[in-house]
Amino acid sequence: MRPFKFASLAIGAIGLCAAAPVPQLDHAITQALAAFDHDEHPDLRGVVVLCHGRVIAERYYNGETATDIHDIRSAGKSVTSLLVGIAIDRGKIRSVDDTVATYWPEAEGSAIGDVALRDVLTMRSGLAAFDADPTSPGNEDKLDAASDPLLFLRSVPRAEPPGTQYSYNSLTAYTAGVIVAKATGRSMAEFARTSLFDPLGIHRWQWASDAAGYTKGQGNLSLTLRDFAAIGEMVRGEGRYRGHRIISAGRIRDALAPKIAIFASDPYADGYGYFWYSKVQQIDGKPVAVSFASGNGGNKIYVVPSRNMVVAITSSAYGHAYGQRRSESILRAVLSADRP
Repeated sequence: MRPFKFASLAIGAIGLCAAAPVPQLDHAITQALAAFDHDEHPDLRGVVVLCHGRVIAERYYNGETATDIHDIRSAGKSVTSLLVGIAIDRGKIRSVDDTVATYWPEAEGSAIGDVALRDVLTMRSGLAAFDADPTSPGNEDKLDAASDPLLFLRSVPRAEPPGTQYSYNSLTAYTAGVIVAKATGRSMAEFARTSLFDPLGIHRWQWASDAAGYTKGQGNLSLTLRDFAAIGEMVRGEGRYRGHRIISAGRIRDALAPKIAIFASDPYADGYGYFWYSKVQQIDGKPVAVSFASGNGGNKIYVVPSRNMVVAITSSAYGHAYGQRRSESILRAVLSADRP
């Protein structure tokens, strides 16, 4: 696989509550997290739980520390979705009804060119791209290996009409990142820095770019655990963070709103919005609605509005199904220990 290039910033102020008083930790939730100290797989990295934006539980595992940055893999797709929303707020992108070629004229005539952005953001591009199948023309490994990723994207054929079939793949999310760059006239990493990361106080991060210099909208964003949680807290606040508006509430609601039922193909989600998942968890016999970002290995931001809670998890169980199961188990343990 081709070595990544990185957009990065120097170490700055680290920590979601660095300037805040020492938080009051929740004993029951802290104990629930301690139960994972001796998990049979030594690749869990960290969990932080926020309530009303304050840290109420935090734990690191297997040598991880609060200052380490961690590759959140496909949870970066959910950040790409937020950047599309910010670009719309700022008038750089007019509408999710616009086609890819509106912002990338060279794509005109290709299978991706006439796809609406809303179908890109819901994994319904219609491209012959499926990451679970290594023989798929648009498989992510082939994208990573391409010397000209934009030409590769334009060469992938159509498998079905756009908007008709959900097919999870990184190529479609890469497309969203290209559109953000084309629409804003900057790399998506630079747009993220000024429009999202700096306002959230996130100053230590890396985001890989490809051979063409485009930020990988499909993932490979590395953050500290607390900064990962800060993104979730902004989403829980419907675009506001510590009194500042970062994204319009309507854009957040639209991104999180389920557009497609995917429970038949994904045991960990009921619905899919704009690169964000949703599921109703049954906790002590009561439904708890959760929206979440999800990355390979069990990297998660869980947003739980009814509990005013965010649960962020970093994990290095890349390529192992148990990573997703374990993260859902951690979420359920936290929600069960919480006494709203």
